[in-house]
Amino acid sequence: MEELFFIQHEVIPALWRGMIVSIELIVPSAIFGLIIGIIIGNLRVFGNTIVARMANTYVAVFRGFPLVVQLFIWYFGLPHLGIYLSPFVAAIVGFSLCSGAYHSEYVRGALLSIKKGQLLAAQSLGFSKMKMIVFVVLPQAFRRALPGCGNEVIYLIKYSSLAYMITCIELTGEAKIIASETFKYTEIFLIVGAYYLVLTSVATWLLNRFEDRLRLPGFDHYST
Repeated sequence: MEELFFIQHEVIPALWRGMIVSIELIVPSAIFGLIIGIIIGNLRVFGNTIVARMANTYVAVFRGFPLVVQLFIWYFGLPHLGIYLSPFVAAIVGFSLCSGAYHSEYVRGALLSIKKGQLLAAQSLGFSKMKMIVFVVLPQAFRRALPGCGNEVIYLIKYSSLAYMITCIELTGEAKIIASETFKYTEIFLIVGAYYLVLTSVATWLLNRFEDRLRLPGFDHYST
């Protein structure tokens, strides 16, 4: 009974508070990451040699550096250059840039999957390169990249737990504080795992609904 009282009045309120912070981190990071991924993916495919190399370098760096190292650089490293970010902002910057690098790989693959005949047809109709990308290539590529990008959003939900490493106290951070005070690590982190399971399940359901809304008859067969 005492254990149940403790969970109900101490653990649950703290974890709900942390989950709200986690959601506040995840939503803008997912949006910014997707935007960055679309831009970088297009630059890697359609940019000139110099631009494409710069975009590829960005992807190599942000996919190669561990995310926790990136967070430490944004929060603990930038002050040495006179730039100070709050833990919350530093976490969003780190998540967005890292997520954008992975999104760009899905976008790049989707862009390359578009048949060249469609590009030639658009050019023959007088489309500029920009109009061809925006009105012909991207609508198709986005649908094809969506499953991979959705998977990256699920990963983002889970690696948002690293924010507490730079003192941004979200769901995992709140759990760590309570567990350190009570030594009830198993019970508390089982509950935290359930919270993340709910978050990823809801995100998966929303992404599946979004994919269904964007699906076109015959599109799954990648018709020309």
